[in-house]
Amino acid sequence: METNTVAIDLIEDSLTLHMAALDSLRHNIHAVVESSKTIVDCLKKGGKVIACGNGGSASDAQHFVAELVGRFVSDRPPLAAVALTTDTSILTAVANDYSFEEIFSRQVEGLCRHGDVLVAISTSGRSKNIINAMSSAKKRGGIVILVSGKDGGDAKPLADISIIIESYNTAAIQEMHIMVFHMICGIIDEQYGKFILNSNNG
Repeated sequence: METNTVAIDLIEDSLTLHMAALDSLRHNIHAVVESSKTIVDCLKKGGKVIACGNGGSASDAQHFVAELVGRFVSDRPPLAAVALTTDTSILTAVANDYSFEEIFSRQVEGLCRHGDVLVAISTSGRSKNIINAMSSAKKRGGIVILVSGKDGGDAKPLADISIIIESYNTAAIQEMHIMVFHMICGIIDEQYGKFILNSNNG
């Protein structure tokens, strides 16, 4: 019984943190809409989405890109998107030959073109390799969307659009980030789907 009580208390604490983070997400609604519109505009012009993050945020980058290239809900054409976290040969070569801080920026330098969108994910906003990727994208005329937590850290000033979950609990931040990407994917499905429909009818 005591063990169950401890477990229940842990769950209650987790739910409290989750709800506080959800309140912070509500304050980011306009940034989520703006991010979605920016991505749709980029794709309409033939651009691409580039995503990166570390650890759990690397998984978020891959999850997001998978839903763009594959599909989220609607059956629509595949969208141009790439996650910089998936090629182990590039990651290990750059980390070995240059530094871990350049594993994403090196790829951005090769892939990012004017008007492309970089989605940079960092729960702290202080990951050096994320900050370097953002700087590289800006130099190449890319549009930078930061999905972060806490206060956005050193990454925030480099972003064109920031979605920041003002929590200091990493798990709660990551839970909200998944919701953010699902919301963006839903809006992209709706808005890009209309674009494709109108193009085909035109």
